[in-house]
Amino acid sequence: MGTPIGSVLVANRGEIARRVFRTCRELGIATVAVHSDADAAAAHVAEADAAVRLPGSAPAETYLRADLLVAAARSAGADAVHPGYGFLSESADFARAVADAGLVWIGPPAAAVEAMGSKTRAKELMAAAGVPVFAALDPAAVTPADLPVLVKAAAGGGGRGMRVVHEQAALEGELAAARAEAAAAFGNGEVFVEPYVEGARHVEVQLLADAHGTVWVLGERDCSLQRRHQKVIEETPAPGLAAALRTELHEAAVRAARTIGYRGAGTAEFLVSADGRPYFLEMNTRLQVEHPVTECVTGLDLVAWQIRIAEGAALPPGPPVPRGHAVEARLCAEDPARAWQPQPGDLRLLDIPGVDAEFAVPPGREAGLRLDSGVTGGERIGVHYDPMLAKLVAWAPTRAEAVRRLAHALERARLHGPVTNRDLLVRALRHPDFGAARLDTGFFARHAADLGLVASAGGGDADDERLAALAAALADAAARTGAPGAPVPVQLGGWRNVPSQPQLKTFRAEPDGRTYAVGYRLDRDGGLTAEGHDGVRLVSAAADRVVLEAAGVRRTYRVAAYPERTFVDWPSGSAAFTVLPRFPDPEQSAAPGSLRAPMPGTVVRTAGFAAGDRVEAGQPLLWLEAMKMEHVIAAPAAGTLLELTAEVGRQVELGAVLAVVKEEREGTAP
Repeated sequence: MGTPIGSVLVANRGEIARRVFRTCRELGIATVAVHSDADAAAAHVAEADAAVRLPGSAPAETYLRADLLVAAARSAGADAVHPGYGFLSESADFARAVADAGLVWIGPPAAAVEAMGSKTRAKELMAAAGVPVFAALDPAAVTPADLPVLVKAAAGGGGRGMRVVHEQAALEGELAAARAEAAAAFGNGEVFVEPYVEGARHVEVQLLADAHGTVWVLGERDCSLQRRHQKVIEETPAPGLAAALRTELHEAAVRAARTIGYRGAGTAEFLVSADGRPYFLEMNTRLQVEHPVTECVTGLDLVAWQIRIAEGAALPPGPPVPRGHAVEARLCAEDPARAWQPQPGDLRLLDIPGVDAEFAVPPGREAGLRLDSGVTGGERIGVHYDPMLAKLVAWAPTRAEAVRRLAHALERARLHGPVTNRDLLVRALRHPDFGAARLDTGFFARHAADLGLVASAGGGDADDERLAALAAALADAAARTGAPGAPVPVQLGGWRNVPSQPQLKTFRAEPDGRTYAVGYRLDRDGGLTAEGHDGVRLVSAAADRVVLEAAGVRRTYRVAAYPERTFVDWPSGSAAFTVLPRFPDPEQSAAPGSLRAPMPGTVVRTAGFAAGDRVEAGQPLLWLEAMKMEHVIAAPAAGTLLELTAEVGRQVELGAVLAVVKEEREGTAP
């Protein structure tokens, strides 16, 4: 074994930085964080023994600056660097820079990183090693018979620079868009084209290799449930794989690792067609986001083994025998029903009941619930980084038990702040096709209606939401008329000896926009009369808790009121409300046809239109980048572009007017 590591700098942020720090503390290793200005108050900074500022907020000037990261490690006295995932974790140049500075790189050799760094080069190496791959297509020679095809960035990952093309006429434009996105994300605009297999599964194999010739296969994970080519739900073992296919995948992954002299933790990713044929996609030369599910079923700490291998330790002859099944869901600040728009803002509360361990395998080696979170309540979710808030993992003896426990915990989570994908996760986990392991990368698109992936002001359970709005109004009245925290059912609104007008409160449900005008009146005995709520009885009310009985069933509603929004949670759901003023501010209105920014972000491209041009409904006008994703801003209707205020490079706030389109009414000239 080589020289023991004494201090580790994590060249990353958020959840993965906290995850590495937890293992370092257990191993007795000092920790160093780096942070951008936007992350100065982040949880990972507070948890480290030392922290170094990277001036600026954008990734290109902070977490993607290898020179600043190496300088930070040296100035803080670290003797090793852990890259985490994302950012520079798969940069061979960064790995070399770390080694050249006399620091230990906790990852595979730079040559192995470089070999897999270009997806085109990686596929050539794998094909030579006998690993099945897709043949790349010449974009100029693509014919209708080749469609659909996938345009993919040669460098980087995470869904950036990827486009599925179904029509040949769209290929040229999608190639240009993919090149621009890839260049912005990775500094490399190279893309390639390969066949796109519909109805396929995404299956990956976890590897762990030392410098002494031992390569472990730690099972495989199914990562088929994806949005924008980014994973949402992952599990191990991959359900329903034939034994021969599982063996073929494991053996191909080992060949891939040995071909490039791999060392440390890594993952070989495959696409498995509907007829059971596997194709190599890429090798991630780093720790995977979804590594906790593998840790749960094997009992291993993969970060600890990354560190031990970097110190020169040898793996035992064989890996542990896996036990049970683990499923992970990525909880993100995004709105799935609105094209997965990111949702920055203040996270007031993140509370998930029943968590047995954080950043670690639940104790007992039988079952448990694990939480790996990048943020805590009180932090602000910004626009510069990935929208993932946390990963929740359920581990149980069987798949059905793990899925049920995960859905149950997510449903009861209290998430006060930006809109999240929590409801989508619960619906997906409880969908019959997921329960039956009928999985493929088209799952969300195929079940969009069932999963609530279409924005609608009439969607959701309005009856439950209406009761929640009543609870919010009663809690507000209790806060104003009673002692804090005390149940005061009779005094709400000020009881009178003569009939009075009902108390009124108007709420708008977020994000769907349903409006609830809550009118209620209480009699001398605490009896409740509420418009639209016949038969509902008030049991008790306090500023933070209201108990209502409806149709003979009693439910408790927990209420939390913040300046910008009120949140109501009950055992089987939750709701977020904005309190509407009695008299709207006329200055809040904008010109008809105004396109407002749906999120804070940066204008990265425009379609080249100018004032006076005619545009068609749905035609892209510009692209905003926020939380590491591009979002198209399209014309809401056919008409004339009166104004385009957005300029490339301009940062805009939520609600800022980007353009104004005068709609062409039927029967009139534009």
